Amino acid sequence: MASRDENAERTNRVLRISQLDALELNKALEQLVWSQFTQCFHGFKPGLLARFEPEVKAFLWLFLWRFTIYSKNATVGQSVLNIQYQNDLSPNLSYQPPSRNQKLWYAVCTIGGKWLEERCYDLFRNRHIASFRKAKQCVNLVVGLLKLGGLINFLIFLQRGKFATLTERLLGIHSVFHKPQSVREVGFEYMNRELLWHGFAEFLIFLLPLINVQKLRAKLSSWCVPLTGVPGSDSTLATSGRQCSLCEEWPTMPHTIGCEHVFCYYCVKSSFLFDVSFTCPKCGTEVHSLQPLKSGIEMAEVSVP
Repeated sequence: MASRDENAERTNRVLRISQLDALELNKALEQLVWSQFTQCFHGFKPGLLARFEPEVKAFLWLFLWRFTIYSKNATVGQSVLNIQYQNDLSPNLSYQPPSRNQKLWYAVCTIGGKWLEERCYDLFRNRHIASFRKAKQCVNLVVGLLKLGGLINFLIFLQRGKFATLTERLLGIHSVFHKPQSVREVGFEYMNRELLWHGFAEFLIFLLPLINVQKLRAKLSSWCVPLTGVPGSDSTLATSGRQCSLCEEWPTMPHTIGCEHVFCYYCVKSSFLFDVSFTCPKCGTEVHSLQPLKSGIEMAEVSVP
């Protein structure tokens, strides 16, 4: 019977990530409630809540505690994740909710502790008297010890998966499922496919900037559409000078790079600045010199239909 109960407890044990998610949801809820509350005083005098901010926060958190932990044995984050607190000090094997004293001490440790820390900080912030200085050092020492205890408790929690906070360990309450969890069958085919495509997309994002698309396009076009002609002949220039070999429009300020093809000045200049090893996309000739087209060919021979 004991081994069976232990196996049942292991199968129904709340995951560490679920307990941490519940804590993060509680923090997000507190921030949301406080932001919504401060917006109600947006039109009032600035700094109206600054003087009584710790007390106002304590009242709001006490209101949340009354309708969550005190009445439902779970915080808002735990309720979302189907988790609730159980009394770990109870000798009964069945579920036992936290006692009334545990709930009250939970409010004192969480709400009262935050209020005391903020109020002491505001009290000692502008005080330079020796007595206040000693009290401030004592408060800082207590806060430091509590944070150190929280760190040690967190390391133990990561190992054993129980008591996510120091308050839970001191009060003897831990998280359990509100309803029994059924064993889920997880299929990894979809996950593997998504991971594969995600990795392939990251590889393409890394690879594409390294590829000179313009040079590759020019090389493919020179293979697919080979041209013949004697380089430098005026007749060839006259026939190929009707359009730019890059933009395939009427060449503006036509120039040549040492072959029979004509380019717009801005097209070939920008391509050469982008790629020093730029070659003609039609014949693959490298850029030897950028020369303007002769005015006679440009005005007379090129314009002849």
